[in-house]
Amino acid sequence: MSVSTAAADQSVCAPLSVLGRDVTVPLVTGGEVTYAALDYAASAPALQRVWDDVAAYAPYYGSVHRGAGYLSQLSTDLFENARVTVAEFLDCRADDQVVFTRSTTDSLNLLARALPADCEVFVFETEHHASLLPWQDARVTYLDAPRTPRQAVQTLERALADRDPYGPALVCVTGASNVTGELWPVRELAAAAHAHGARIVLDAAQLAPHHPVSVRDLDVDWVAFSGHKLYAPFGSGVLAGRADWLREAEPYLAGGGASRKVTRREDGGVAVEWHESAARHEAGSPNVIGVYSIASACKALTEAGWDILVAREEHLIAKVREGLAEVPEVKILSLFGDDAPRVGVISFVVEGWNSSHFAAALSAEYGIGVRDGLFCAHPLVRTLLGTDPQTQGECGAPEAAPGEKSLNAIRVSFGAGTPDEHVDRFVTAVKELVTKGAKWTYRTEEGRCVPVR
Repeated sequence: MSVSTAAADQSVCAPLSVLGRDVTVPLVTGGEVTYAALDYAASAPALQRVWDDVAAYAPYYGSVHRGAGYLSQLSTDLFENARVTVAEFLDCRADDQVVFTRSTTDSLNLLARALPADCEVFVFETEHHASLLPWQDARVTYLDAPRTPRQAVQTLERALADRDPYGPALVCVTGASNVTGELWPVRELAAAAHAHGARIVLDAAQLAPHHPVSVRDLDVDWVAFSGHKLYAPFGSGVLAGRADWLREAEPYLAGGGASRKVTRREDGGVAVEWHESAARHEAGSPNVIGVYSIASACKALTEAGWDILVAREEHLIAKVREGLAEVPEVKILSLFGDDAPRVGVISFVVEGWNSSHFAAALSAEYGIGVRDGLFCAHPLVRTLLGTDPQTQGECGAPEAAPGEKSLNAIRVSFGAGTPDEHVDRFVTAVKELVTKGAKWTYRTEEGRCVPVR
């Protein structure tokens, strides 16, 4: 089915079944309502298919790689087959490695530990902290926020042209912004990096749950993502890509599993021979269930069909953007403009409202869960809001009491499990809060805006 056909026939594009779809929550105004989970950019609900697969496997759970028993052998096969599934999901090259980690943050910190000596790193200020901060031990060039995709490529090309062309270099870039949802020109940025002798790692935390990611087609050297944003439970992630830097680096963690051979030396010390495979960076007993859940999610999304999933999400994006456009007090945050392609992540501010107050009212009075704050992307949000980059603030914490000026924004995000009713209710709630005000009184308590009980 083509995207246009899928978009025209929404009846075949029902949301995927996710956990929590029938959960009800109390309202401060009385009664209960089905919870509208619109914070997918932080953590997407687990797919029912994933949960069922994990439940079916759970009785057979066993430690992997080092057990002779049937359950250990079964779990080892499942663990290693999950590696194959993820490689296929990402369309990896034949000699790429798939390393299982705890999260995107963990994956990028692993890669940061594997950088060759004297490596230069280039990263835009627009990145999530997971891809902005791990490079502290390297020579880092932070690039200003571009205002068009073309400007992003030009900015990178100028920066790379000024570097030592003979030393190692790495570019780190997001695939889709966790603040604006806008898609970045990854293929063009990869071409610019390679043209100047640099490698590139793609932070796909927000891209992989919404669009297909092909390592080959995008021509990136590595890709990182988290299971908990890909409709799998918490605690698992992936770093996939070229093996050489990973193979040559000291293990991310030292311990069992990473070591191939350990012997005593004549001087009384210990000599270690480390694995050269992905196991080199997977020391300790791995999160088998987390890894299996990622593989299950990869299969579920692939089988659902990306054309259908993307078309339905574009339908939801249009609903939200069109609804917010009818409220003059709402300003949607954007780097690349209204026509930029994006995933289901939209951040905005409301004139006359503290963002934490607004988010609290959406939750307490309408049963709608969104996010407020700086979204662990402080430089980007401050750039979009036009605030002093030195102004203090914490990720996700309010900086002003209800009614006072807010330096934060509000983020609504959704995906494959979001029903139309949730976004319809959200748009209606925004309009009512702006025109009629909150029905309840709120106060700041322990860093959060909460209803007065």
